[in-house]
Amino acid sequence: MLRALAVDDERPSLEELLYLLHADPRISSAEGAGDATEALRRINRALQSGPGGPEAIDVVFLDIHMPGLDGLDLARLLTGFAKPPLVVFVTAHEDFAVQAFDLKAVDYVLKPVRKERLAEAIRRAAELRTSAPPVPAPIPVHEPDPDHIPVELGGVTRFVAVDDITHVEAQGDYARLHTDRGSHLVRIPLSTLEERWRARGFVRIHRRHLVALHHIGELRLDAGTVSVLVGAEELQVSRRHARELRDLLMRRPAS
Repeated sequence: MLRALAVDDERPSLEELLYLLHADPRISSAEGAGDATEALRRINRALQSGPGGPEAIDVVFLDIHMPGLDGLDLARLLTGFAKPPLVVFVTAHEDFAVQAFDLKAVDYVLKPVRKERLAEAIRRAAELRTSAPPVPAPIPVHEPDPDHIPVELGGVTRFVAVDDITHVEAQGDYARLHTDRGSHLVRIPLSTLEERWRARGFVRIHRRHLVALHHIGELRLDAGTVSVLVGAEELQVSRRHARELRDLLMRRPAS
C-alpha cells in the first residue's frame, strides 16, 4: 500500500488526480498540495516522521510547470535527501522527459491522465517500494513490428511508421524522432536505432543525428562544411561522416 502526495497548481487537475489515486486499491492514502513549496513542507514532515511514521509519504505525483519552484526543481531537491519518496511526473508537456528520468523519476505520465496509464505508474512505484535498494525501473519499449515504433502522445500509445521518420536526434539515452507532422521522444539510445534501422536506409551524419537517406532533399557544400536539407531543416554533417554520406547518396536510386 502506497501513501501518495499529488502536487499541481491547477485545482481541477489536482482534484482529478486525487480522485484517480483514491480509486486505486494500492493507494492507502492520497493528499494534495497546490505548489512545490507546500509540497516540500509536507515532504519534510514525512521525512522527519520516518518510513513507518504517521506522516510518511511513499510516492509524489508531481506536475512540472508551476509558479515559483517548479516540479523539476523540487525533484532535484529531493535527490539530496537520504531516503526521498519516489517521484512520478504528471504533466502536459512531453519535452522534459529526459530531465525527469535523469532525476530518477519512476515514470512520466502525460495529461490528460488516463486511469490505465496512471495504474501502470502506480504499479511501478509499488514494485520499487517493496524492492531494495529502490532503483527506478526502465520504461519498457517494445516494437511490435519492424515497420512501426510505439510512442506515447497525450497518454495514448501511437505507432509511428519508420518510413515517415525523416531524422532522429540524440538526447542523452533518449532519441527524438522527427516526422513531417511533429516529433516524439522515445527512451532508446541513438546507437540502438542506428543499428536497428541501418538496413532501412538510416545513416549517421553526426554524433547527434541519424537521417533517412530517402528524406534527404539536398547535399550542401559551403566553405568546407557539409550539410543536408531534410524537409525544411538543414543538418550539419560531421567531417567524419561526410565521405560515407556522399558515397551513399551517389549510389541512391533516382526517384
